[in-house]
Amino acid sequence: MTGLCSGRVVVVTGAGRGLGRAHALAFAAEGARVVVNDLGVGMDGSGGDAGPAQQVVDEITRSGGAAVAHGGDIATTDGAASLIATALEAFGRLDTLVNNAGFLRDRMLVNLEEDDWDAVMRVHLKGHFLPLKHASAHWRAEAKAGRMPEARVVNTSSGAGLSGSVGQGNYSAAKAGIVGLTLVAAAELGHYGIQVNAIAPAARTRMTEQTFAETMAAHEGTGFDAMAPENVSPLVVWLGSAVSAGVTGRVFEAEAGRLTVMEGWRPGPTADKGARWTPVEAGETALKLLAESEPQQPVYGAR
Repeated sequence: MTGLCSGRVVVVTGAGRGLGRAHALAFAAEGARVVVNDLGVGMDGSGGDAGPAQQVVDEITRSGGAAVAHGGDIATTDGAASLIATALEAFGRLDTLVNNAGFLRDRMLVNLEEDDWDAVMRVHLKGHFLPLKHASAHWRAEAKAGRMPEARVVNTSSGAGLSGSVGQGNYSAAKAGIVGLTLVAAAELGHYGIQVNAIAPAARTRMTEQTFAETMAAHEGTGFDAMAPENVSPLVVWLGSAVSAGVTGRVFEAEAGRLTVMEGWRPGPTADKGARWTPVEAGETALKLLAESEPQQPVYGAR
């Protein structure tokens, strides 16, 4: 390894399994000291187990790295504050925050219960906001004290948040919200030395092992585990390192061996009458503009 993150302290939420685990191990392999956060819940957010986070810590320390576990609920103010405090108490600094924690409660919209909506919004969207808020408060204080940080935040969105996904209205909305949060945070926090980016990863985890069966089959026999979570981590490590200077407010898709810079909403074809449209005129003009526009990305799972 290159020691790309030597001397840096990295917090990864939801790091007991899947993508978060892969990120934590990859950062440690590049010299970072890691805070491994995980509640050890089931795929629907139920239960809890300190074992997964501690197992990742043990993997890192057995390999000669440094890591500590954090079992707090980062979707609460106290849990998010203690997450940042754990990094500062254990290692004396904080350089990178990777927001990754999440779970699924998939339902078609007409069957989606309010509790399922609230729970997914809470862990994905609030669980990004609160750690980001507390980490940024620390970095802002450092900047104001004359110690300008080289701080990095990597948020976790999804293709579902960029294009939508049938049966995942709550998850898609939360992941789209993370993109909006990323853009605002990048704009607000840059002058404190904080860069904020997002990834939309596609990898095999507990939540997605059936989703990517076709992609995995396409690479069968090649010797390349196309949907391994470890394929996403190199980009996350680079974004979380000091050498990513100048990259902020961007969204990247990472799947197998492919990296893509995602280009979001921006003005397309337009028409300006210079006065108020009638409904018929507005409709006729809208259809003309749509005919001139790029086709939409298909919603995942749409027939």
